[in-house]
Amino acid sequence: MRTFNILLLTLSILACQPPQALPSTPNPDLGTIAMKHQSDGKILIDAAMSDSAGFFRLAEMCETFGPRISGSDNLENAIDWILNEMEKDGLENVHGEHVMVPKWVRGNESAQMIAPWKKDLAMLGLGGSIGTPPSGITAEVMVVGSFDELIERGSEAKGKIVLFNVPFTNYGKTVQYRSRGAVAAAEVGAVASIIRSVGPFSMNTPHTGNSHYKDGVEKIPHAAITVEDAAMIGRMAKRGQSVTIKLNMEGHYEDDSPSRNVVAEIKGSVYPEEVIVMGGHIDSWDVGQGAMDDGGGCVAAWQAVKLMKDLGLRPKRTVRVVLWTNEENGLRGGNAYRDAHMESLDNHILAIESDAGVFKPSGFGFNGSESAFAMLQDIGTLLAPIESGIITKGGGGADIGPIMREGVPGMGLRVEGSKYFWYHHTNADTWDKLDQDEFNRCVATMAVMAYVVADMNERLPRD
Repeated sequence: MRTFNILLLTLSILACQPPQALPSTPNPDLGTIAMKHQSDGKILIDAAMSDSAGFFRLAEMCETFGPRISGSDNLENAIDWILNEMEKDGLENVHGEHVMVPKWVRGNESAQMIAPWKKDLAMLGLGGSIGTPPSGITAEVMVVGSFDELIERGSEAKGKIVLFNVPFTNYGKTVQYRSRGAVAAAEVGAVASIIRSVGPFSMNTPHTGNSHYKDGVEKIPHAAITVEDAAMIGRMAKRGQSVTIKLNMEGHYEDDSPSRNVVAEIKGSVYPEEVIVMGGHIDSWDVGQGAMDDGGGCVAAWQAVKLMKDLGLRPKRTVRVVLWTNEENGLRGGNAYRDAHMESLDNHILAIESDAGVFKPSGFGFNGSESAFAMLQDIGTLLAPIESGIITKGGGGADIGPIMREGVPGMGLRVEGSKYFWYHHTNADTWDKLDQDEFNRCVATMAVMAYVVADMNERLPRD
């Protein structure tokens, strides 16, 4: 009925135009896509912005199951619940896709400064770290501010615990001390390594995250302490004071464990074999609740597809929500999805990922063809009312990376991220830090983008 009324209105407008003004063909100029979908875009935005169900569903997930590290009962119980809820929502093709994931277990751990005075240090072992001997490791601390300094002073490191006291500049530059610190410290004879947590702000909140070892280099325990304690120990070392720390850690790997990628859809009405993929990663670290990283991105994508279903907006192509497993310490979910769907990747029209928190969105970063980029900028104008339609070049995500490397265009949701690394990989990553209006804007932004790309007359071009 709505389509019929729009047709009548269009015909009445055209009847009032002078004959010479009538175009012989539809105007193909930039802006046509947005104009055709203006009504549906507004409906999706209005529904998302007035919604509370998605935001409180995220709370229920976070507070019922807690942190969801790969290999844990928490993760698998959360996946069971999600699949059940998606069935209740009436989504289509709801299922889990099998993935074997690594199982790293933290165990008990502690760090204590025992000289020049005693202080319990808030700490978190870094993902993948080995444990200490049962009696722990007690050693003098050698403080360095960079890998270069460690190399220059390498002769001093033997038998010591190396502390990388590196202030946060940006994630890409600073996270290398988390990922490579244990190898660098072991290469100069250290017995353990600790890092200043990777984040710009702290309230005694250490940050965990994945780390790596290197074949042929001895594995040593690797942990993070707080920004405050690292900075303090750094100042003490500059004053010439000797600092001694005792580490006790039980971190270890167990056998790989079965998990699942979560999949649900709204089937396309005309080209159901053509798919727009949208989602985030359902695993988290074993601290906090994984609300920002990345429960919020998962539930926002899920809610975006649910809104399409609830509003009766069935696009021409299939919109598939995927919640990938094991992004944090293995990326096996993203790789498994690529492998399972390799034969259909030519019909994956676009992949959208949300993995930067559900703060106020500004738009998307996109990797794909120039012609596709122009079309997505056109669609972005529909998001101007909520200030989230800026499309920039360069974007994607870890989980969609494997299929992007096979040629699938990809885009990542961009959000205001000034506080993301306050909470990232900490016990403070909890639902109460989130804002309902900002979450809803993320839902609306992903819903409009995915729906319009799925409903366009032509498929998004790769060339």
